[in-house]
Amino acid sequence: MAATIDQIWIFFLHWLVGFLPAAWQHAAAVVLCVAAIIAVFCTLFALAVLMERKGLGRMQNRYGPNRVGIFGILQPVADGIKALIKEDVVPFRADAVVHFMAPVVLVVTVFMGYAVLPMGRHMVLVDMDAGLLFFFAMGAATELSVFMAGWSSRNKYSLLGAMRAIAQMVSYEVVLLLSSIAVVMIAGTLSLPKIVDAQASYSGIFPHWYVFTPWGLAGFLIFVIASTAETNRSPFDLPEGESEIVAGYFTEYSGFKFALFFLGEYVEMLAVAGLGTTLFLGGWSAPLSVLNVLPSWFWFFLKVMLWICFFIWLRGTLPRLRQDQLMNFAWKFALPFTLLNLVVTALWRILGPGWEQWVFCTAILAAAYVFMSLVGFRANRVGPRRYRYAE
Repeated sequence: MAATIDQIWIFFLHWLVGFLPAAWQHAAAVVLCVAAIIAVFCTLFALAVLMERKGLGRMQNRYGPNRVGIFGILQPVADGIKALIKEDVVPFRADAVVHFMAPVVLVVTVFMGYAVLPMGRHMVLVDMDAGLLFFFAMGAATELSVFMAGWSSRNKYSLLGAMRAIAQMVSYEVVLLLSSIAVVMIAGTLSLPKIVDAQASYSGIFPHWYVFTPWGLAGFLIFVIASTAETNRSPFDLPEGESEIVAGYFTEYSGFKFALFFLGEYVEMLAVAGLGTTLFLGGWSAPLSVLNVLPSWFWFFLKVMLWICFFIWLRGTLPRLRQDQLMNFAWKFALPFTLLNLVVTALWRILGPGWEQWVFCTAILAAAYVFMSLVGFRANRVGPRRYRYAE
């Protein structure tokens, strides 16, 4: 029974395409899978927006959306209708074609990354050997859409916001990619389903997730920080700093085009959460062996939504960084520490199973963290904050 529920979507797909001629079944299955991915993650996008607005409202001691539908659950529908009927204003001097294509390129490339994400046992649209590279290739295309939006608007605020966004995204994409290489070194593959399979075993009831190793924990923490910056989330939301540059690279966007940027940002956040879940948190595998009675796809989406809750919590907790702080952290701390983690990962593999790999790898990473933190604080003259109040 558990196996049937686990594969219920696969069975439903095969049953549905079984009504078509054999020559059409493969193409129809691909179309149905693409439509299902778009429908599921657009629904999760609406749910994430509602969770964020109500969650931030609770954190800030105020009400969130509570007028449209029971407890405000239809607020995303109202927002979507408003975006559809709102006037689409295009600046007179803007490049109309590029201005239109920028949000489309963003949404399309982000959704293409989902093609290689394993969302459950045997639930992956394309199981390619270089799936991780494909995901990062699609993610890198978002920089192109950001530049298209800033340049085509013929607005200095938009162009400045685009340049800030590209500098930030390129810097942290390097860190994001390097933190993922540690997983590839241990798993020995670039295929995301095989990476999940490598973590799907258990010692007793406890899983063999990579996050439970010294190099895996270090890589996971760096991945979380880099993914937060890559998706322009707080405290790294400088490209959209309303108090500084109006609205960043989409200052001149309104109506449904702005909604597409909004959709692209949240869908990218869900995609990065799915990748982090796949690389470090066992993907669709259960956190305990006794919990494997629940469907694999349930665990994948539960981990992704917990990741989204973490992003929301960060937004309601941390203030925005300065641009120099953001770039210094990327190039002077995150990148060197990630490169060191690759060396530690190699050492972990060379030493083999035993207490030596745990002691040596943990000691190296802990010493490096303490040393780099102290040097960074002294170089930047960072000390305890002193609060002064007007008399």
